[in-house]
Amino acid sequence: MTEASSAPGKREFVEHVAKQLVDAPDAVVVTEELDGDFTKLHLQVAEGDVGKVIGRGGRLAKALRALVKVMATRDGSKVNLEID
Repeated sequence: MTEASSAPGKREFVEHVAKQLVDAPDAVVVTEELDGDFTKLHLQVAEGDVGKVIGRGGRLAKALRALVKVMATRDGSKVNLEID
């Protein structure tokens, strides 16, 4: 798979997981930014839902980043997830 065809899968995965965690799933927006050989995913949620996506002590955010990085490693690409 090429990086361009694999990136939407990661973006859709992050969006799906985030929508299941928050109270306002309509406010979940995942944007993708290509930066050289890196793909940056920006996750935006409603202000009151940021804590739900980050989790206690950042555990949920860390786990979500780990899963996305595994998906990227399998594709041979690099990805970074930022929560805004």
